[in-house]
Amino acid sequence: MAVDTATLLVSCPDQQGLVAKIANFIYANGGNIIHADHHTDLEAGLFLSRIEWQLQGFNLPRHLINEAFGAIASPLQAKWKLHFSDTVPKVAIWVSKQDHCLYDLLWRIKSKELKAEVGLIISNHPDLAPIAQQFNIEYHHLPITKENKKEQELKQLELLKNAEINLVILAKYMQVLSSDFIKEFPTVINIHHSFLPAFIGAKPYHQAYSRGVKIIGATAHYVTQDLDAGPIIEQDVVRISHRDTVQDLIRKGKDLEKIVLARGVRLHLQNRVLVYGNRTVVFG
Repeated sequence: MAVDTATLLVSCPDQQGLVAKIANFIYANGGNIIHADHHTDLEAGLFLSRIEWQLQGFNLPRHLINEAFGAIASPLQAKWKLHFSDTVPKVAIWVSKQDHCLYDLLWRIKSKELKAEVGLIISNHPDLAPIAQQFNIEYHHLPITKENKKEQELKQLELLKNAEINLVILAKYMQVLSSDFIKEFPTVINIHHSFLPAFIGAKPYHQAYSRGVKIIGATAHYVTQDLDAGPIIEQDVVRISHRDTVQDLIRKGKDLEKIVLARGVRLHLQNRVLVYGNRTVVFG
């Protein structure tokens, strides 16, 4: 049987002895480290680390770990987050009319490939409600216009709060979130149908076709106030040729979007992504 684990994601100014100090905190409390990965950004002068250990035999009860580690981390000017493997995050999936990413995520969650619970689905169109019904998930149709955007986002935030949502996944939700929304709920992953930073904004496949590129890509990234410019979690590409039409690019791109979004969500759910500035370290 799998043993429950705890994971620390840590970032702090680089200095000598950091690995030893973090590892010794776990060792001194009877913990068995099963994964440790570290990275130093020399240009930024930052040390970044992910360390995971078994809770079985660990001397500190869960509710005291954060405070106890803080006694070590605070003098190091560290930022850290603590996660437990048996915690199942609640996610909300937002969609418009395209269903390929939605179906893919729901099947992966249903088969327990992704460890999450879908609390609700939100859409600015009614088209995908039958899918939500098929999976017995709440579906909220909130049409968005320039005139009602602020009002609808307040409703969205209320729904997320009431459902205790930890993560929003934009699975081809063809709307731009406002800065006010992102300030209130910053943990949002988007799938963009290009290899960012190329071809941002609308109709990237049409842009790629017009440019005559030989590869197209997809990017899973965290959402920020800057359009399609948030920290990148995962990317991939597929080759195309001069024989491919725009529709061929869209077809190939949809297959890629599903895979890249699922990878990005999985990495987030496994607490393998550490954001600093507008960059990420993705621990293997």
